[in-house]
Amino acid sequence: MASSQGKNELKLADWMATLPESIHSIPLTNLAIPGSHDSFSFYIDEASPVGPEQPETVQNFVSVFGTVAKKLMRKWLATQTMNFTGQLGAGIRYFDLRISTKPRDPDNELYFAHGLFSAKVNEGLEEINAFLTDHHKEVVFLDFNHFYGMQKYHHEKLVQMLKDIYGNKMCPAIFAQEVSLKYLWEKDYQVLVFYHSPVALEMPFLWPGQMMPAPWANTTDPEKLIQFLQASITERRKKGSFFISQVVLTPKASTVVKGVASGLRETITER
Repeated sequence: MASSQGKNELKLADWMATLPESIHSIPLTNLAIPGSHDSFSFYIDEASPVGPEQPETVQNFVSVFGTVAKKLMRKWLATQTMNFTGQLGAGIRYFDLRISTKPRDPDNELYFAHGLFSAKVNEGLEEINAFLTDHHKEVVFLDFNHFYGMQKYHHEKLVQMLKDIYGNKMCPAIFAQEVSLKYLWEKDYQVLVFYHSPVALEMPFLWPGQMMPAPWANTTDPEKLIQFLQASITERRKKGSFFISQVVLTPKASTVVKGVASGLRETITER
């Protein structure tokens, strides 16, 4: 007999498939769908170079203190303790993805990045696809919202990667209110790709970034965050689009300095 924990994990892995039939025709814009922030950050590599988006002060800090500095950075940059498969099994269906090239990389690979480099993009996307193949009624939202050091040919490479990995699983961009689980299941769609670049206008399967706005409270104060989220939800519901409620507290520079050795989880999350 499966344990109650095992049953719960199974339910979360297939929660869309097990929703009541009355929910199937409701636009997905009307549902609260669990997501993760800096979704790929479990894979952050302390041995990697500093990301190109980091300010000169951080670059200098790492050049002086080397590996020690990167270990401290990881404590503040890694917002996830699970890989993609673990997150999907726990019910996460929205993924916040930030893509970068790596300086002086002879292979011109694309990486997930947040301060430091993470996994190769193709490996992460393949991992998500493997889950979708096993859970054919689950649907994911892939939000490519930051690009660093990317030229036109890098975008072309990423678009081709999406085609090769997801193919006909990708839902073309349509009016957001038309997208329901029933609609997606009838057409065997499982992936909505949001792409915050003009490239999105050239490809029918890329949803323009403005169709997935992500207002950011930028605060360490939980009360201010809640007020901001309530106001954002009220405003966005009127527009009928997808939108993100970023239930995240953002450390200020002074917060990091005070808890530099403790890290994000101990300084903010557990508090």
